[in-house]
Amino acid sequence: MRPSVTGFDVYDIRFPTSEQLDGSDAMNPDPDYSAAYVVLRTDGPARTEGHGFVFTIGRGNEVTAAAIEALRPYVVGRPAPRDAADLAALHHDLTHDSQLRWLGPEKGVTHMAAGAVVNAAWDLAATAAGLPVWEFLAAMTPEELVLLVDFRYLTDVLTRQEALALLRAAQPGRAERARRLRAEGYPAYTTSPGWLGYDDAKLVRLAKEAVADGFAQIKLKVGADLDDDVRRLRLARAAVGPGVRIAVDANQRWDVPDALRWMAALAPYAPHWIEEPTSPDDILGHAAVRAGQPVKVATGEHVANRVVFKQLLQAGAVDFVQIDAARVSGVNENLAILLLAAKYGVPVCPHAGGVGLCELVQHLAMFDYVAVSGTREDRVIEYVDHLHEHFTDPAVIEGGRYRAPRAPGFSARMRPESIAAYRYPDGPRWRARRPAEEVIS
Repeated sequence: MRPSVTGFDVYDIRFPTSEQLDGSDAMNPDPDYSAAYVVLRTDGPARTEGHGFVFTIGRGNEVTAAAIEALRPYVVGRPAPRDAADLAALHHDLTHDSQLRWLGPEKGVTHMAAGAVVNAAWDLAATAAGLPVWEFLAAMTPEELVLLVDFRYLTDVLTRQEALALLRAAQPGRAERARRLRAEGYPAYTTSPGWLGYDDAKLVRLAKEAVADGFAQIKLKVGADLDDDVRRLRLARAAVGPGVRIAVDANQRWDVPDALRWMAALAPYAPHWIEEPTSPDDILGHAAVRAGQPVKVATGEHVANRVVFKQLLQAGAVDFVQIDAARVSGVNENLAILLLAAKYGVPVCPHAGGVGLCELVQHLAMFDYVAVSGTREDRVIEYVDHLHEHFTDPAVIEGGRYRAPRAPGFSARMRPESIAAYRYPDGPRWRARRPAEEVIS
């Protein structure tokens, strides 16, 4: 008998990264990297599990956990998903409840919560199939892949038939690209040197170490003080030399005139892109920034859904699409975004860094290379070197490249001891931070 989902466990997990200013930027100076984490459990002899999560930066993680919990009735008792049809039906049900959808629609906390459950379902299905998610996806036919996509609101620029044509065109060479991916990995860049809270000496040291480790691109956070940013970018450029790309990231800090002024001042140091120069919802603002200064524009980690990505591409507002595995409604919607980017010929350079995001998004970029875009040209996946030790199948970087995951699933499974230690507010790691009198009371 086919197993069913019988367990649905939700955890509020937080890591105190604000203590060392890891993750700090101009908009988010003191993040505690966090995960509203869900585990799907099945009955039957195999008792397979699926793991997924929403990434946040601390306060409010309990809100996303509550939103995930609200989806329990759509999952518990359902046959465990195992193929494209099952995963398409689950995605539809989680994103089309009329009352929950009202809270978005199709954006914000409820949409992210749906993504956590959808991603857990993909982890469950790929684990049952004995394949990593990138291979599980890449083994699907074009017809199965388009079944996964919600084309509502996209058909003015991308129809189901156009998507089928894109995927069929990429079918020749799939096996060879998968072979090369296993042998060569996928290019990465690192943000680890560039957190805004780091002093100049740490920035220079980490930038040099990144180049020595094989990274051909690093990223710096900018946006708080122009003079500081000019100095920091000058130091970074001197540290890595002219042949290494340096991207900069404003994390939505600027109005359009500020972005134009700032980037004119930073342009002499050859930044590769400016990331999130203004509000992620401001399509025309991004277009104005792209047109008004010489540096290419990247955005996407806070873009709410496929519709906003569609408009960014329609408006010629973006040079690099930065998908995020835990912002939109999971694998299915990210597939829609990958297809849109392929239609417009725009490279996809995924956002990662936050707890577990490197582990997830590597699968999407690798699937894109094998079965959608067919290229790694001008494409990199972000990498940040912290918190990977909390996962049973952590992302692996060698020579500045992601190694292709080989373990079944989505690389999302967190170690039980990490869940126990960092559960908020009662895990030992958080209890130790409370004042003694609060613990006693």
